[in-house]
Amino acid sequence: MASINDIIKREVNPFDLVNLKTGNFWGQNQELESVVESIHQEAITEIEGFLDLVARDNRSRTVLLVGDAGSGKSYLLSRLKRTFNSKAFFAYIGPWVDNDYMWRHLLRNTVDSLIQVPEGQEESQLILWLKNLSVFTKTNLKKQLFNDSFWQLLLGDRQKFINHLKKTYLKAGIYNPDVFFGVLHDLTDPELYPLACEWLRGDNLSEESMQALRLRHCIDAEDAAKNILANFGKISTATQPIVLCFDQVETLPSWPSNPQALFNINTTIHSENLKNFLIIISIVTNGWKQSYRYIQQSDKARIERLISLKSIDFTQAEALWAYRLQPLHQEANPKPDLPIFPLNRQLLEENFPGGKTMPRNAFVLGRLEYQEYKLSLIDHPNIPDKKPLLTEQEKEQAEFQLLWQQEYKKVQSKIDKISLLAAPDLIKMVQEALEALEVQAIKSKLINGTFASYSLSYQLPSKRENIGIVWTEDGNMRSFFNVMNACQKTIQQNLCQSLYLIRIGSVGNAKLAGYKIYSQIFTGTKHIHIKPNLASVHYLVTYHSLVNSAQAQELVVAGKVISLPVLQSLIRESKILEQCTLLQNLGIVTKQKPAPDPRTKDLREVKDFLLNLVKTQIFMGVPSLIKEASSRFTFVEETDTRHLIDLLCQERKVKIIDTKAKLQDQLICLIAHR
Repeated sequence: MASINDIIKREVNPFDLVNLKTGNFWGQNQELESVVESIHQEAITEIEGFLDLVARDNRSRTVLLVGDAGSGKSYLLSRLKRTFNSKAFFAYIGPWVDNDYMWRHLLRNTVDSLIQVPEGQEESQLILWLKNLSVFTKTNLKKQLFNDSFWQLLLGDRQKFINHLKKTYLKAGIYNPDVFFGVLHDLTDPELYPLACEWLRGDNLSEESMQALRLRHCIDAEDAAKNILANFGKISTATQPIVLCFDQVETLPSWPSNPQALFNINTTIHSENLKNFLIIISIVTNGWKQSYRYIQQSDKARIERLISLKSIDFTQAEALWAYRLQPLHQEANPKPDLPIFPLNRQLLEENFPGGKTMPRNAFVLGRLEYQEYKLSLIDHPNIPDKKPLLTEQEKEQAEFQLLWQQEYKKVQSKIDKISLLAAPDLIKMVQEALEALEVQAIKSKLINGTFASYSLSYQLPSKRENIGIVWTEDGNMRSFFNVMNACQKTIQQNLCQSLYLIRIGSVGNAKLAGYKIYSQIFTGTKHIHIKPNLASVHYLVTYHSLVNSAQAQELVVAGKVISLPVLQSLIRESKILEQCTLLQNLGIVTKQKPAPDPRTKDLREVKDFLLNLVKTQIFMGVPSLIKEASSRFTFVEETDTRHLIDLLCQERKVKIIDTKAKLQDQLICLIAHR
């Protein structure tokens, strides 16, 4: 076994592995603060009390979770989900982009969360919710009705299923009971389950899909979305509450001068008696203070409790450090005397004289001081001296690109088709990318009417004409007709001189009115139809996620909280968005060289990862570098990684120390070029 100093030399800084960017708790790998149970325990206990009250009397309640930037609000939401998922269903509600779509966004996010599978379960929250409805579990028979032949009888006869639920929930005031209960029946059919979920989340389904579900209308209005959400609460009052976790609310439209939209939702849930919801609104302290005076008094009264997250003490900070350092200590022989070695309590006392700090600040300090200690171990003639090899800007860019790759991989794993995203979200993501690339005269809602949020316009420096974009993936051809009709009117009014339609879905056939208008606009004219690829959407979603984190003061790069203007600068310097095919097709960025043959491995991003990781570490063990690449890129073989390391050495960007040593003893370091 190696000494602790040898291990520190070769391993990645354990605080670099801490992803300080937070977000949707479904799919997160680690709830960092949860490793120290005492952190925010008072808040957790208080929220559990409100959850128990909702479970007892089914009356919805609201908790406002307030904390300074870096206090761990989003991580606390994740911990609540992990701790109480056995007694409640959890929905993560990210920020919406248009107040005209807030109820549809709320329904979409709720259903997206309900179709997730909780830890320790084999079925989604949605199926668990359905199986636990009191109509199926309450019975005088010894066996639960769900396991009885009666359940099978109901499953076999759709109309009997609907009639049984209508009779049971007659007094509940279910909105569109025949439709809603019919869709619930479809959830029990494996073939119809995906379509039923898409309908529940508000997708504008094709006529063929609607026929399969025996439905005529989609959820295409705010009131309908609100009422469907209410249905979930009304018929589940005898099972478990649904916890709606609103996060990053600081990024909502017009916040903080007009926070009313969020609190309108909350008040509506209370005043219209939407049952069985616990609403948790997470907000940064200064954002709450700025918005407070703009909130109507009647809406403030609908908040049952304001819970402020407290700073952590040094014992808790040390416990967080010890958790990150523990894997290194376990490998060491002899074991370090202190569980936080090479850190010490004095560092906390010197940097936080008040005796308290925030979890994020503790991690940032730990990362910085660990790296300082690692550099102090330089004792080999082939390792560069302690003079900085990179500027602060170069360090920031290297770490940003590592963060980008990490977030991009997460997005890839979550989004496997473009239609998972609503059109207003997609168009907002395009707008954010255009703003980052300094495109001028960007205006939202180019077309008029119901589908205005599907569009925007802008100008390019080389042209003074207005360029329009409309993005619709609605499968319903009636909706497509309405969008095309709005596009035609926009062109006739000369509101844009060039129009791009972004759509991967079908445009119909010659018999359909929408197709005829589409052909008139996009056949033999300067208007262009672009079919986006999924990778382009992954670029847009990744950047959108970073934008939300920056606006919520949650984005940390190179130990600093990154504002939106700084993020925009980083994205331009990295030229990452120049690889987005959609932006290339729009003429926003220059088209890149063709990608390698798809039948061969594209190792360019792996090579970039290797170099950026060495940049952030300055030096590290070759086996550790290979291990990190293998964990990040599952398709890469060790031979591929070693070949890429050889290439970087040949290009004189890095060098191997003690090339004659065994692989497990080799270190790799960055080469200075100044």
